Amino acid sequence: MTTHYEQSAHQGGAAPHAWGPPPTAPPRTPATPPAPAPGAGEPGQPLMRRLWRGRPEDPRWARPAFLGLLLATGLLYLYDLSASGYANSFYSAAVQAGSKSWKAFFFGSLDAGNAITVDKPPASLWPMALSVRIFGLDSWAILVPEVVMGVLTVAVVYAAVRRRFSPAAGLIAGAVLALTPVAALMFRFNNPDALLALLMALTVYFVIRGLEDGRTKWLVWAGVAVGFAFLTKTLQAFLILPALALVYGVCAPVRLRKRLAQLGLATVALVVSGGWWVAIVELWPASSRPYIGGSQNNSFLELTFGYNGLGRINGDETGSVGGGGGGNGGQWGATGWDRMFNSEIGSQISWLLPAALILLVAGLVLTLPHSRLRSSGGTPMAGRTDLVRGSFLAWGGSLLMTAVIFSYMAGIFHQYYTVALAPYIAALVGMGVTVLWEERSRTWASLTLAATATATAAWGYVLLNRTPDYLPWLKWLVLVGGLVAALGLVFVARLGRQLALAAVGLGFVAALAGPTAYTLTTVNQGHTGSIVTAGPAGASSMGFGGRGGPGGGGTRGGFPGGGMPGQSRQQGNGTTQGQNGRQGFPGGGTGTGGFPGGGMPGQSRQQGNGTTQGQNGRQGFPGGGRTGDGGMGGGGGIGGLLNGANVSSAAKTLLETDASKYTWVAASIGSQNAASYQLATGDPVMAIGGFNGSDPSPTPAQFQKYVAEGRVHYFISGGGFGGGGSNGGSDVASQISSWVQQNFKKVTVGSATFYDLTQKTSGGSSSS
Repeated sequence: MTTHYEQSAHQGGAAPHAWGPPPTAPPRTPATPPAPAPGAGEPGQPLMRRLWRGRPEDPRWARPAFLGLLLATGLLYLYDLSASGYANSFYSAAVQAGSKSWKAFFFGSLDAGNAITVDKPPASLWPMALSVRIFGLDSWAILVPEVVMGVLTVAVVYAAVRRRFSPAAGLIAGAVLALTPVAALMFRFNNPDALLALLMALTVYFVIRGLEDGRTKWLVWAGVAVGFAFLTKTLQAFLILPALALVYGVCAPVRLRKRLAQLGLATVALVVSGGWWVAIVELWPASSRPYIGGSQNNSFLELTFGYNGLGRINGDETGSVGGGGGGNGGQWGATGWDRMFNSEIGSQISWLLPAALILLVAGLVLTLPHSRLRSSGGTPMAGRTDLVRGSFLAWGGSLLMTAVIFSYMAGIFHQYYTVALAPYIAALVGMGVTVLWEERSRTWASLTLAATATATAAWGYVLLNRTPDYLPWLKWLVLVGGLVAALGLVFVARLGRQLALAAVGLGFVAALAGPTAYTLTTVNQGHTGSIVTAGPAGASSMGFGGRGGPGGGGTRGGFPGGGMPGQSRQQGNGTTQGQNGRQGFPGGGTGTGGFPGGGMPGQSRQQGNGTTQGQNGRQGFPGGGRTGDGGMGGGGGIGGLLNGANVSSAAKTLLETDASKYTWVAASIGSQNAASYQLATGDPVMAIGGFNGSDPSPTPAQFQKYVAEGRVHYFISGGGFGGGGSNGGSDVASQISSWVQQNFKKVTVGSATFYDLTQKTSGGSSSS
C-alpha cells in the first residue's frame, strides 16, 4: 500500500513525496502502486466499466464517490430551478434575442433588432442562447446550462486536486465548492460569473498540468481558457495571471529559456482566443452593428478599460449608477482588508476562507526545501519543481490576488462576484487537510489541524450569529462540534483509528454545517433581478437587493429592510434606516424633488403598501413606485434599473398587436424595463440608454428617424435612471422622453403608460 504522494509513473513531472505513514507504522519508501484487480480499469474493458472503476491505482470507492458527488451537485442545483423565472431579465432578454438572430447572438445584443448590446462581452450568453434555440424560451432552457457549468467546475477542481494528492482530497475540494452558498446561487443564475468561475478553474488546472511535465500544450490551453474568460467578463479574467505566470516561471520543470517561451506562447493564445471577437467588433462599421452597451463612445475597448475595467478599481465609472466605496464605505460597501469577512460579503464566501489561508501557509511551509516538518520517511523534495508546492502556490496565488483586488475595489462591486474565489478556497482546503493528515503523527501537524478546525468553528459561529433568527441552534452545533473535533485532532496521533476518524468527521460536519444550511436555503428560493445574494434574508446587507435583488426572489421583498446599498432596517414610518444610522430613502409621499415616492429619479406613483411591484408580481423596492408607471422625463426609477416591470396581459396584448410591422414593438428607458416587455411579448424592445439609461444610444436624431420610418410602435414610460442622473452619463434618454411626451398620444393600460409613436398628439390621451 502506498500513499498518494508516491504515485508518479502515470502522472509525470517531479519526483513524488512520501511524507510519512500513519503514526503506528514504520517509515515507508516509494513503492509500485498495487496491481488492479483483473479487468479493473484496463483499456480492453467496456467503456462503462472503465468509467465506473476509474484509474487502476485508485481505491474502488473513488470513482463511484466522484460520480456520486457530481450527481448530487447536479440534483442540488437543479432543485426547483424554475422558481427564479428568467432570473436576471437583462441577460435573459439578450439570450432570447440571440436565439432569434445570429447577429444578436454574435454581438450579445439585448434585442433581435440589434439596437444595443449588453454591457459585457457575449461568451456567457452563447450557451444559453443555443439552449433556447433548441428547447425554446423558458426558465429551464436558460438556467440549465449554468447548472452544467457548476457541475463541470466541481469536476475540474476534483481532477486538479486528485492528480497530485488523492481521491479523498479531490472529493473534499469538490464538496466544499458545491456547498459554498454563493456558488449554489450563481450556478443557478444567468449572470456571467458561472462561466467565469469554470474558466478560471480550468486555467489553474492547465497550469498545474504544465507544472507536472513542462509540456507547452498545457500553457497554450491555459491561455485559451483566459481568453474566453475575457470574452465572459473582460479584465476580471486577468486577476490571476500575475500569480500563475510567476508560479510557472519559477516552478516549471524545464529550462528558463523554455519557460519564458512557453509563457510567450500562452500570451499569444490568450490574445488570439480573446481578441478575435474584439477585433471583429472594432473593425465592423458602427452603422451596421449594435451600439456597445456600457460605453460612452460605442467602443468595446472603452468599455473594457473604463466602465468594466479600471473604473471598477478606482470608482471612476462614467455612465454607471455610481461608485466610490473608498475606505470609509460607500454605495458598494466599505473597502479594506476585511471586506471578504464583513457583514455584506462574509456569509457568501468566507465560511472556509480562514481555513484555506491557514492550510495555504501550512502547505507552503511543509513543502519548503529541506523542511524538518515532514516525516523522515519517503523521497526527498524536488527543489523548485516540487509539484505539491506548485499546486499550493497556483491555487493560493489565485485566491490572494483575486481577494485583494476585490477587497479594495472602489467601483461597482456585488456580493456574487465572490463566486470567483470558491474554486480556489475549495482546492486549498482539500489539499491542505489531506497533506496535514498524512503528517498527523507530528505534533505541529495535529496542532495545525486543530487550529484550522477551531478557526472554522469560531468563524462559522460569527457568521451564523449575524442572522440570529435563522436556525438559532445551528451556531452552537457548529461552535461546540468544531471545538470538540479540534480537541480530538490535538491528540489524533494517540487515538485509535475509529476515534481519529470520528474527530475528523465531526470537524467536517461542523465546518460544512453553516454553508450547507445557507446553500439549502439558497436553492429553496427563487432569485430575480440584477443583484442577488445567497442565504437567508438579512444575511447580506450591501447592494440594491438582498433576497433576489429588486423585484424580489422567492416570496420575500427586494431590499432587506428597504433602501439602498448598506441599508438594512425599515422603520415603521415608511422610511429606511441605513447602516451607521444613516437615513435611507423616504418611503412615502410623492415629493417634488429628490426621489419621489421613495424611489429613484423618475418614479412618480407609490402603492399603498409602500412597496414597488417587481417581476412576476413579487415585492420590490420599499417606498418606490411601480416600474412601468408614468415617470419624470423617462426616468422610471431604480426599480426599472435593477429589475423589470410587471407586464400585464393587457399591456402584452397592446404591444403584440401588429408587432410584425415594426423592428421594435416598443422602446423604453433602461435595459431591465425593456427586457421585461421583450420577454413577455417575444418581440424586440429597444433599450434607450442601455442598462442605466445613460448611454448615448440612440441619439435623439436617430430615434426620431426610427420613428419617422415607422420602425418603433410604442414608447414605454418609466425605466432606468435616464436624464443624465447617473455618474456622468449621457442625457439623451431624457431628451427622447421629453420629445415623445410632447409629440405623441398617451395610452394608459392599467397603471402602465405608453406613447403611440404612430399617432401624433392632439391634446388628448386614451386609456384601457
